[in-house]
Amino acid sequence: MLISVEMKYHKLEDKLTNYSEQSLQRLQKQEQRLQRRLAQKDSLAAKEVFGTIKEKYAGILQKLKNPAGKINTRSLNDYLPGLDSLQTTFNFLDKAGGKIPGIPTEKLQQLQAVSTQLKSLQTQLQSTTDIKKFLQERKQLLKEQLDRYGMGYQLKQINKQVYYYQQQLNEYKSLINDPEKLEQKALSIIRDVPAFKDFMSKNSLIAQLFSMPNGYGTVDALQGLQTRASIQQQLSQRLAGGGANPQQYLQQQVRQAQSELNKLKDKVNQLGGSSSEMVMPEFKPNNQKSKSFGKRMEYGLNIQSQKTNAFLPTTSDIALTAGYKLNDKSTMGIGMGYKLGWGKNIRNIHLTSQGVSLRSYLDIKLKGSIWISGGYEKNYQHEFTKLDQLKDVNAWQQSGLVGLTKKYKVGKKSGNLQLLWDFLSYSQVPGTQALKFRMGYSF
Repeated sequence: MLISVEMKYHKLEDKLTNYSEQSLQRLQKQEQRLQRRLAQKDSLAAKEVFGTIKEKYAGILQKLKNPAGKINTRSLNDYLPGLDSLQTTFNFLDKAGGKIPGIPTEKLQQLQAVSTQLKSLQTQLQSTTDIKKFLQERKQLLKEQLDRYGMGYQLKQINKQVYYYQQQLNEYKSLINDPEKLEQKALSIIRDVPAFKDFMSKNSLIAQLFSMPNGYGTVDALQGLQTRASIQQQLSQRLAGGGANPQQYLQQQVRQAQSELNKLKDKVNQLGGSSSEMVMPEFKPNNQKSKSFGKRMEYGLNIQSQKTNAFLPTTSDIALTAGYKLNDKSTMGIGMGYKLGWGKNIRNIHLTSQGVSLRSYLDIKLKGSIWISGGYEKNYQHEFTKLDQLKDVNAWQQSGLVGLTKKYKVGKKSGNLQLLWDFLSYSQVPGTQALKFRMGYSF
């Protein structure tokens, strides 16, 4: 269990390091291109602005690969409750000298290994925060210098790199800030120890920021504090203009202020997080770019039925799809379908394999919940009993689809309704439906 937690932090550290290294290398190449363009206009200015750029990038890459120095969680800009909780847990373990009554030595050694890996991850987080600060300062400097030569528009790619770098850091921080059940279960080994609870209340980062007064929870700590009755009396005097019930008036004002703060918070989160050093994009960002491959995947199931005709019985096409979100407004994917035959009618139900299909599709958002859908499919429209029958390439037919998709949500589940036109259906033998209506679900 603890070994799995250690491996998770190790992989996350590797991802942080590799992504930061690749981002710095791309930015250095972009700056070198800008240097060559500026040199064509003013060689002296190019040397002044970009003269030591190789050394600067080499230095920051060296610090990334060989981080050193004391870890300072406050330099990470955002407060990460999960990181604070884990680090305080391991600080308690260090202070206890690796000996806690009631906990096996083997478990404590595993906890020590996780603690070491977490400290290494924290060091990398601190390094990436320093990199982000460097990139922001570099971006501002280049903007000021290049605007003088009419080259400010050429900073677009650098602006994108800096913005997406911050977005990716936010993604990695969220993984730490939202610990899995496995970690919670693993660390519960010492969290029930009474001495740890007291240590946590005094030594966590949040406790240092909002320390409790001496004697908290005792009668002596209440001396000199205002009573509830005296506070209500003062509120009544100051809010006399609020009507007969000043307390209700105050609550209404607080709710209104909270509503406005929530709206502002939503806007800030859409732009990349809560950091005070947040980069404001000067372009329309692709919010999918900083997400992992798995989070950009969209899996679905859709069903389409067809009435009986001279060639085929009543059938239902059941397909599984896997789509990749190119950006917030377009998804590209593939799928595979199975055509299940039901027989001629309800009195004569007979389940048969009536065909299979291979699919590809592209969805582009039109407006609101309406999407334009297109696709290309290969269909095997014959009854089969063995897989070898599907190898006959000449038996497969083509479908070219275009139409509209309505996407909707019911609670946490997503669904869609599709109306598609198969413009290649008229040349098929046996003939197939030109209009196809499909119902689908996403998961």
